[in-house]
Order: sequence, then structure tokens, then C-alpha cells
Amino acid sequence: MIKLFSLKQQKKDEESAGGTRAGAGGKKASAAPLCCFSVTDINELNLPKTCEMVFPDQDDLLSFKLIISPDEGFYKGGKFVFSFKVGQGYPHDPPKVKCETMVYHPNIDLEGNVCLNILREDWKPVLTINSIIYGLQYLFLEPNPEDPLNKEAAEVGRPEDRRRVRKGCVQCYNFVVYIKKSQLFMMTAI
Repeated sequence: MIKLFSLKQQKKDEESAGGTRAGAGGKKASAAPLCCFSVTDINELNLPKTCEMVFPDQDDLLSFKLIISPDEGFYKGGKFVFSFKVGQGYPHDPPKVKCETMVYHPNIDLEGNVCLNILREDWKPVLTINSIIYGLQYLFLEPNPEDPLNKEAAEVGRPEDRRRVRKGCVQCYNFVVYIKKSQLFMMTAI
């Protein structure tokens, strides 16, 4: 929040010093939006024991993956990978979140889009990455069939549907183990 106040004060100072500056050709120079996401934000994350954060590119803190492994409920035993892309408008704009794991879930469609209200219309700058992580975790504990992206999955209840979910969880777990082993191999090869 302190960054926001200092940015606001800086903008006021620039405006009071003669408005916006003009560059070559008389065009207005626009300040590049600053992202207020930092190492401090990452260190302050309070991840549940069922979540793991992975940074594929150690130099890019704005793109990371979250692995959720529910320990109870319908999706217990699965591992679900989400990609996060924090934009320059953060915290005023929510990060882009996609589910990379093919999952049979009422609130996640086959393209990986996630139906979580705080990722769209209910986003507020006071919300954090931690809020999204807890929201995603809650989707696996209590799926919301009242607002589905995947209408077929919203009607789950039949035994054959439960088998389909369980099979997807096992396949996802095997894929995550394979990825982790290949990343370990890549690190030892360097």
C-alpha cells in the first residue's frame, strides 16, 4: 500500500509541476504502469500445506505455477497445476490464472479457464495472491455447481462420473511426478 501512496503522490507532484510532459513530436509521454508485486509479497504468502508454488523462470517473479493437492473431498489425491501471470496493472487488475491440468470440474472448463468471482467482477486491489490461492483450494473442497463453466461436470453424482474424476486425479498425479523428475534431471545436467 505504501507504494500506491508514493505513486499517487508522485503523480500529483508531476501534475502540479506543469501537467504532463510532452515528448518529441508533441505527444504526451505516459508513465509505464508499475506492478506492485515483489519478492516481499512472495515471502509473505501463507501457503496451505496442500499447495506448492513453483517458479519455472527464477528471474520472472510475475509468472509462476501453483500445484494444489487436495487432502480431502471429491478431488482428494489429485494434483492440479495452475499458471499465474501477474500483469503490470496488479493490484488494480487481477492476475491471469489458468488451470493447466485437464480436470473434470464444474468451475474449470476444458480450456483451463477458472470460474472464480475474485478473478473477474469481484476483484478489488485489497485482495492478494493468497486470496486467489485459498479461493482455488476452496473450489476443490466445495465445487460450485450453481455457477458452472462445465455444465456436464456440474451434474456429477452418478458413480460413472465419480470414476471419471478419480481417473483424472490419478493421471494428473502421474504427470506431475513425471514433470518433477524431468526438472530434477535438467537441474542435475546443468
